[in-house]
Amino acid sequence: MGVNNKKNQDNINLKGNKKPLQVLHISKKDTQKKSQDIDNEQTNSQEEIKKENIAIKPQNITEDLLKKIDDSNENTKDFDISQQDLNRPLNFSEQNIDFQLERTVDEFDFDESAFLEALNANEPIGATGEIISGKVIAIESDGLYVDIGGKAPGYMPKKECGLGVITNFKEKFSVGLEMEVLVIKEQNADGMVTVSARALILRQSWEKVSSSAKNGELINVLINGFNRGGLTCDVDGLRGFIPRSQLEDGQDYQSFVGKTLKVAFLEVNPESRKLVLSEKKASLVSKLTSLELGQLIEGEVLAVKPYGFFIDLGGASGLLHQSSLTNGSIRSLREVFREGEIIKALISEIDLEKGRIGLNTALLENSAGELIIDKQKVMQEATERALKTKALFDKKEQDK
Repeated sequence: MGVNNKKNQDNINLKGNKKPLQVLHISKKDTQKKSQDIDNEQTNSQEEIKKENIAIKPQNITEDLLKKIDDSNENTKDFDISQQDLNRPLNFSEQNIDFQLERTVDEFDFDESAFLEALNANEPIGATGEIISGKVIAIESDGLYVDIGGKAPGYMPKKECGLGVITNFKEKFSVGLEMEVLVIKEQNADGMVTVSARALILRQSWEKVSSSAKNGELINVLINGFNRGGLTCDVDGLRGFIPRSQLEDGQDYQSFVGKTLKVAFLEVNPESRKLVLSEKKASLVSKLTSLELGQLIEGEVLAVKPYGFFIDLGGASGLLHQSSLTNGSIRSLREVFREGEIIKALISEIDLEKGRIGLNTALLENSAGELIIDKQKVMQEATERALKTKALFDKKEQDK
């Protein structure tokens, strides 16, 4: 058995060709030796430090040296106190000292008025829709520049310099020409606004025609064109339209081109730029201007409506409203007047703008409901009774 084991071990060594493991043996004597060496090194270091301390001999301190030390300590003390004063925040309540802060004015200071003036100088000039007076400072081929008092001039394109086509542009406008313009576009990044003389003219024209329409004025216009619906004309630079239904004779309306017609304002709307005129209304307004409040008129009942009667006044029609018919109570309007009947009434309202005439028969009554009870008597005495009511209308006219 012993021989076989030895052979097996030799075979293993030859096949694997491996070296036997080496075991590290630590000796107890070696460990004790190393610890003794460390203790000896520490003991030697401490002995060397003691020798150095013994080698330092105390120095003799003289009076001069003591004085220098005292002076140095005094300076250090003063420095510490001043340093504490700097670090500590000021407390004026601890000291009874009045401090007066004095401020000197230098060249960079300015007062409140100067500050506001500076703000106004930089304030943007020219809001949209604002009218500004300016002076032409430069003329270009496509427009001109107007000084409007801002940090930058206003620019007016050639098409905004006036109505229609401007042929003699540079002859009509010259440098230094003063003019009023309307701001149509607010300033851009360079502070420049866009202005227009044309827009200002059109605005003034709309204001003028609106006032004329309100006062019931009549104007003469030159017919410059026609279309399927009627005639066209020019009114202070505005395009006016006369419908065929508003012409006295609308059959051959094309023949009116180049002629002058007297018309009244039928509709004036600046926002929609709508200007409608009427020749028929002009004839009515001409008749209305000959009438006055409190005047007694005679006319034929044209129509009976739920709210009153329409009376023909010879080319113009007046409205006799049910509230102005009688002071009494009625069941039906037809029990008072009927269509085709000739009646007398007082003019109580004249609206030239709308071309409307208001009538009144209740003022002709001596008692409430007299028109219903004895209509014939009221109509026969209408002229005398109208004289009594004339003072009421005169007072009403004065109160306007």
